[in-house]
Amino acid sequence: YLPLDPAYPPERLAFMLADANVSVLLTQQRLAERFGAQQAQTVYVDSEWAEIAGASRMNPSEGVESDNLAYVIYTSGSTGQPKGIELVHRGLLNLIGWHQRTLELSSTERTTQLAGVAFDAAVLELWPYLAAGATIYLPKEETRRSLEALRDWLIANQITIAFMPTPMAELAMTLEWPPQTALRFLLTGGDKLHVYPSASLPFALIDHYGPSEATVVTTSLTVAPDGPAEISPSIGKAIDNTQIYLLSGAGQLAPVGVVGELYIGGVNLARGYLKRPGLTAEVFVPDPFGGSGGRLYRTGDLARYREDGSLEFIGRRDHQVKIRGFRMELGEVEASLLRHEGVREAVVLVVRSAGAEKYLVGYVVSAAGVKVTPDELRRELRERLPEHMVPPVLVVLDELPLTANGKVDRRALAELDVATPRAHAEFVAPSTVVEKQLADIWCEVLGLERVGIHDDFFELGGHSLLATQVMARVRKTLGVEVPLRNLFQSPTVSNLARVIEQSKTQSSRAPRIQVSNRRKKTLEHLLAEVSQLTEIEAQRLVQERKSLMHTGTSND
Repeated sequence: YLPLDPAYPPERLAFMLADANVSVLLTQQRLAERFGAQQAQTVYVDSEWAEIAGASRMNPSEGVESDNLAYVIYTSGSTGQPKGIELVHRGLLNLIGWHQRTLELSSTERTTQLAGVAFDAAVLELWPYLAAGATIYLPKEETRRSLEALRDWLIANQITIAFMPTPMAELAMTLEWPPQTALRFLLTGGDKLHVYPSASLPFALIDHYGPSEATVVTTSLTVAPDGPAEISPSIGKAIDNTQIYLLSGAGQLAPVGVVGELYIGGVNLARGYLKRPGLTAEVFVPDPFGGSGGRLYRTGDLARYREDGSLEFIGRRDHQVKIRGFRMELGEVEASLLRHEGVREAVVLVVRSAGAEKYLVGYVVSAAGVKVTPDELRRELRERLPEHMVPPVLVVLDELPLTANGKVDRRALAELDVATPRAHAEFVAPSTVVEKQLADIWCEVLGLERVGIHDDFFELGGHSLLATQVMARVRKTLGVEVPLRNLFQSPTVSNLARVIEQSKTQSSRAPRIQVSNRRKKTLEHLLAEVSQLTEIEAQRLVQERKSLMHTGTSND
């Protein structure tokens, strides 16, 4: 199978479908336009469900063996196109078996699928639990966007195991959790963990490290609570049937405390890169230590052993980066910039804001006689790249700085006084009380000195996780409950302030409604929800609630 995220640009989805030679596309009718005309047979699981339900429930006999392909997952590629990684059943079975044994999974588990479907963490969220006969819960998008709402949803549904990307997990651990919560384990991964859980949390935190090329998880650590603030948690030790080697530039094993490049061996290695034999041979190298499988995967990650035998992640040796758990090659972003006919040169760097948030900055040089603007470039990038790969900051330069040997001086670029998310061209200071409060909140969350009323939250470096922090502070500071979607729909201080002021006015004028019975209360709640939704969503919700009413069910 090949996971496809419908939020990706159609051009990227079309490339993946063609590159992987997909023969059957399994989707929904409402997403058809995202995929365009297809050579593949298309099956719509919603509109064609009656026909699907009539098919045989018997398992097909296909003679699948452990070396057969299980799935292909795409990740960012330095050539300008994503690259497909071929994973086999053997590695997936090892992941499932290790996870089930480690967490002592049973069919009574109530778990979640929170990661994006094309993010390889979804593999960990689905197969170990499906294979154990457990139940997987899928929250609505609005619930995902609010940590408080997500926490409450986890508690209400008595979820026992949940995965969250590292930045989200770090924020979730700052919330208050009731001691009676059913959650046993909070799993995390995708980025370096910087904090330890509090001993007061009613669940254990398990951190994971691993590239897609090694079937999601390579090392794991149950993080001890209240660890030393000056030392980040390690990434743990290798999981079952997995070998780790830290090698110096000369291919020698690095001793304890010495940084080396991390190589992975074992049954969990991918077959290689789809249709990329040269790249496969470059990073899947012969194993000189005689481990199982005869190959090692060269990760490009730098690490060192601590005294207790656990691994400490240091960083990268190349231009591959991770931001909020998303792995990307800077070369792919640069190649996408260079596809614009008005761009002669392009370099992309990762910088940190004053609040320690990482974000992308793109530096471009225009072609002779052509003038390009950041807005123009950003619009075109969004047609080719997922949103997390579009730099919130784009800078047009006359020339790129060069080193003495003629290479791009990346250090000089990073030191230019432009590496802050862009503000509105004309700064307009807040004038109302609500605007001033909002601007202060944005400065605090984004680590900025000032914010104008026309500045766009997301162009200032904001993202969905920071958006949840903003709305939590709005609720606490302004005393008003505003849905998170309002920040996405009104991402400037002035527009959001207007929404908040309207909300306060409506709240003060709202009459008290006497609810005579539970059905009336349910219908009023339904009307309130429907007024917030799009027409299509509203129609779907109405049909769902009518069905519940007819069956006498009171649960949502």
